Amino acid sequence: MTGPQGSTEPEHLSNAGTPLFDDCGRPVPTHLIGRRTLLAAAGAAATGTLLTGASAAAASPGPHTPSKSVRRPERGHYLITSAALVSVDPTIGNQARADIEIKDGRIVQVGSNLKVRGAKTIDASRMIAMPGFVETHYHMWSALGRNFVSTGFEYFAAKSATVAAYQPDDFYHSVLLGLVECASAGITTVNNWAHNVRGPAYADAELHAHADGLVRARYSYGHRDGQPATQLIDFADIDRVRGTWFGPKSPFDGLVHLGVNLRGPGTPATFLAEMTEVRKRKLPVSVHSGQGPTTAVRAADLEQQGFLGPDFLLCHALPFDEADRQAMVRTGAPVSFSVHSELRLGTAGGFHGQLLRMLAAGITVSLSFDASSLAPINMFESMNVAWNLGIPWIGSDTASLPPVVFKQAIEMATINGAKALGLDQVTGSITPGKRADIILIRADDLNIAPLGDLESTVVRSATPANIDTVFIDGRIVKRNRAMVSHDTDKVVRNAAAAAHAVRTRAGGILTPTTTTPPKF
Repeated sequence: MTGPQGSTEPEHLSNAGTPLFDDCGRPVPTHLIGRRTLLAAAGAAATGTLLTGASAAAASPGPHTPSKSVRRPERGHYLITSAALVSVDPTIGNQARADIEIKDGRIVQVGSNLKVRGAKTIDASRMIAMPGFVETHYHMWSALGRNFVSTGFEYFAAKSATVAAYQPDDFYHSVLLGLVECASAGITTVNNWAHNVRGPAYADAELHAHADGLVRARYSYGHRDGQPATQLIDFADIDRVRGTWFGPKSPFDGLVHLGVNLRGPGTPATFLAEMTEVRKRKLPVSVHSGQGPTTAVRAADLEQQGFLGPDFLLCHALPFDEADRQAMVRTGAPVSFSVHSELRLGTAGGFHGQLLRMLAAGITVSLSFDASSLAPINMFESMNVAWNLGIPWIGSDTASLPPVVFKQAIEMATINGAKALGLDQVTGSITPGKRADIILIRADDLNIAPLGDLESTVVRSATPANIDTVFIDGRIVKRNRAMVSHDTDKVVRNAAAAAHAVRTRAGGILTPTTTTPPKF
């Protein structure tokens, strides 16, 4: 998220005692934040040092050792039979009954009554098959802080109270929690928008989690929350990360790719310097672009600077005007629309109007969650809310625009997300030759049966609880509604202990009622 006024204030306490600001330019209610966090944030801004644990001293990860909570399934040879199909492929379309062959992580063929030797058969006669969901904007370092928020202490206050209280191990457990939850919910690709990289060990911790998570992803390396506006993100460490994690000995097996997220042109000299470094490295970019009435990020300006394009992902974009939208159309720049976040934090209103205008203009609109303290990690609900709110309002300037239809909602959650991340030749539809990122949804559950229109069912009726099976890159990570790739009890236990430690370090309103971490 970005501050509606385009503020470039760093998170700090000035000598005059002026308020603390977070990286989005919003003042923090300091009376709710523990003294330890205030002092840590002030010291970090003043000296450029970081609040870290002992483990943060390590600058390189060494060989990745898979966690004991991970069970890495093999990519097998499978034949999904008799599924109701929502392919999101314009040639294949939707089908009442279809078979899908998967081999070595790839979709081999889609058809009727396929005869395949040597494949393990999965009976999907009571299921809907569709591509896995693609999420394009999720701050995963804070996934374990979903319930740090409370009345009068919502997202920005809770974030600013805890940014300096995380240690690298907490990042690992938070990101792994988020990835496993995503996979369980049918989200097979995610953009980890890492906007609190507090040092090399923190980046390494997140990347260790990605290696264990088995979810397709972009890791968007960014600044630390509260970093001075004139200080560039750590490109030397980005180079280290690229060489260590994405080189010949990468543990990702092609599932994860590297990107960056920038703070945008609110501080022009910093932004231009960072974009120069980004272009040298040919990395895809993500930028927050406003939820309030004004923003320092304008798509039209970015086009004039020569930056806007398919590899430049803009998030929110609520205050954009027609010039901005046409700049995005000309350059093919995508947008990440965080439905729940736009509703809660979109202070200018008119959320539905911007969505309708962008879709009508032909912009690639994808869906995202922003943070787990703002939205459920539930793409079915995001599609549902977008569809319900995506209607023209009589007497407004949206009156002549077409409403959102089911097909568009599904595309926003699948192929458009893949396009936004440069992965549309890899995932986002059930197409022969693409990687096998596929989910199977129970069609005989109480909240879905009796089955009718497939697209309507997926958008309006289905929930993560209805997901029976999840394939990611041809691996079965969920089967019969249970995660088979991860020890979820252990993931939850570790995340709960990490959350307790973060709250203890942060203090203030977040101080736990007991010194003993919860046990599950």
